[in-house]
Amino acid sequence: MSLRDGYLLIAASIILLVVGSYATLFSAVLPRSGIPILDVLANDTHYKYFTILLIPSGVYFVIANWVGWQYYRNS
Repeated sequence: MSLRDGYLLIAASIILLVVGSYATLFSAVLPRSGIPILDVLANDTHYKYFTILLIPSGVYFVIANWVGWQYYRNS
């Protein structure tokens, strides 16, 4: 992996963070952007919260499986 690939990864991560933040958090208080894809994300009232809720439920699933595996190994 080169330095250019690292910068590309950082730029893509920042773009995803900005677009995701606008779509899920800031679209309720900011006016429409005029960009069709962002406006579709802003108008969605169901699936734009899916990623936010996926993080805590995924963490719970991982922790519950890890604890279950520890009980299995140590029984």
